[in-house]
Amino acid sequence: MTIFTIDQVRKTFINGEVEEEILKGVNLSLREGEVTALVGASGSGKSTLLTIAAGLQPASDGAVLFEGNNIAKMSSEQVRKIRATQFGFVFQFAHLVPFLTVEEQLMLMLEVSESKINKRKHKKEINKILKLVEMDHRKNAYPSSLSGGERQRVAIARAIIHQPKVLFADEPTASLDSKRSKDVMALIRNLTKTLSIMTLMVTHDEEMLSFADHVIKMSDGQILQSVV
Repeated sequence: MTIFTIDQVRKTFINGEVEEEILKGVNLSLREGEVTALVGASGSGKSTLLTIAAGLQPASDGAVLFEGNNIAKMSSEQVRKIRATQFGFVFQFAHLVPFLTVEEQLMLMLEVSESKINKRKHKKEINKILKLVEMDHRKNAYPSSLSGGERQRVAIARAIIHQPKVLFADEPTASLDSKRSKDVMALIRNLTKTLSIMTLMVTHDEEMLSFADHVIKMSDGQILQSVV
């Protein structure tokens, strides 16, 4: 099922007296249970496209349809609520809270994400997700005692603990070595399939593209090539 439809999206920035068009009428359909990777040189527009889809910045023109509803026409509060309840985010660095254990990181996310999970079931859900990311044995550990790969697994668990429909991943393996990068990407792909979520990822690492269902190559604000 199609979760996102990006229709003729444009993004223009004003730099002094110069108008710069970053996205030039991009069209894209994204489906649940699939990993879509955006690749391209710096300045190609891939990160801008991801942040617009995620509701982190508005498009200058065009429509961004999430489950048929145009995010571009929503109020800032409506977009915030969708981000809090339906979207999960993973970045290059885990950004874990240093004084919270792994279990506490996820508990905090459930409390701030307006989760639909009954509070009495929080512990049960946390144990379930930590098992999925193979970190249940480390639930009482603090970030300082975790490896880079383990921290990123916790970050992924935190991103999906509130049962979002979409996972946005911005360079999720850039801070990891080759082996840990492949482990993290295998995990993201497995969770995308198992939980029937939609994952949109930006990456510079071509080795990670084998984990994607679709590879979208961007150049100069346009889709240059779409590889299935």
